[in-house]
Amino acid sequence: MTDKEIHILIVENNPDTLEMLQRKVQSQRHIVFCASDVPHAITMVEQNKIDIILTDYKMPKLSGLDLIRHINAHHPVIKLIMITGYPTIEGAVEAVKVGAQSYITKPFTDDELFSAINEAIKSIELSVANKPKLNVELGKYGLVGNSKSMQKLYHIIDKSSSNQATVLIQGESGTGKELVARAIHYNSKYHQAPFVPINCGAIPESLLESELFGYTKGSFTGANTSRAGYFITADGGTIFLDEISETSLSMQVKLLRVLQDKQVMMIGSNKARKVNVRIIAATNKDLAVCIKQGTFREDLYYRLNVVPIMVPPLREHSEDIPGLVQHFLTKYARELGQSIPRISENALKRLMQHPWQGNIRELENLIYQLVLMRETNDIRSADLPDYLKYTIESAIDYDRTLAQVEADYIRDILKLTGGNKALTARRLGIDRKTLYNKLDRLRLQ
Repeated sequence: MTDKEIHILIVENNPDTLEMLQRKVQSQRHIVFCASDVPHAITMVEQNKIDIILTDYKMPKLSGLDLIRHINAHHPVIKLIMITGYPTIEGAVEAVKVGAQSYITKPFTDDELFSAINEAIKSIELSVANKPKLNVELGKYGLVGNSKSMQKLYHIIDKSSSNQATVLIQGESGTGKELVARAIHYNSKYHQAPFVPINCGAIPESLLESELFGYTKGSFTGANTSRAGYFITADGGTIFLDEISETSLSMQVKLLRVLQDKQVMMIGSNKARKVNVRIIAATNKDLAVCIKQGTFREDLYYRLNVVPIMVPPLREHSEDIPGLVQHFLTKYARELGQSIPRISENALKRLMQHPWQGNIRELENLIYQLVLMRETNDIRSADLPDYLKYTIESAIDYDRTLAQVEADYIRDILKLTGGNKALTARRLGIDRKTLYNKLDRLRLQ
């Protein structure tokens, strides 16, 4: 047994049972805290050092399972023991699943109680064993993931890489549309030719034509030299037009001409130039809706949509998250010159349950932040931002006055002791006369 003092929080809404458990646990020379419901238990954990929580299952409003979920998300080092008078196999499985270390049923013997506590203490004493590293499931083309969705995507990339057909990639922001475009280009026979990515939404409309098609010397004020545009730069290779939906209708007409004639006209020139360029376009918008709204040309859509690719959002292939997490942990740890951190099963579970509206980009940014800000070599669920944690509000009300806090606390202890003034005074650490004075002053009599 450890020489270290063990701090145990008992959570039980029945005052008699709570007092009985308190006496038994204190007999083993442990430091004991008590709470009659889940919100007060959360407050106790926030205000005190707690090693083990012994919690009843069935309580008003919030159950012991709710408490275990919260503690497991925010304070994973705390060991959790569930006590219940309603034993079922399903209940035991659920308790362990959400994070309880052990599960004992009423009525229990002293030996059963002390055995569960001692097992928790042994677990505290044991060094955390190094968990095997997650295997990064690298799919084809350097993309991460081997889910059915990704396998389908690899198949389309494979088919697209063997020709020069125009490709339209659609998908939500952050799903990796440019990575798909690069995979198509660099796995084709044109991989040694240029791959030129353009974000159409990032270039002002007044400059987009000159950037794409180029211009001749003297064609406009400031054109002191001739300059080839991106289409000419990409000759023999691939041009990637990201956010194609952000182009104006007049620019769409000019892009349509390039697709039809395979020629570009530099600004200021009266002669078209032939280009052998594969066009891959991408958008995070539904182009069918844009067509109905009159913001995108239907003829251009059909010219672009020769090979349609839909990149799935991360929430539709969450089974790939472990591989992505390990990939980003390795990537950023190496960039920062650090050892590669481990991530706990609970933290990974929370990541897999999150909807990820920002998709892979959002996940990557979070992993970078976790690697950058970590204090140890382990990333636990408690290290995740609050929006990824299962959370219960504590019982603290910061709008109360000190007198109200004192009154509420005395009222809780009175309730806990069944109105026994002598026991209440002992629990408060004051004599009975002082208690009666406080009751009178706070009008609690």
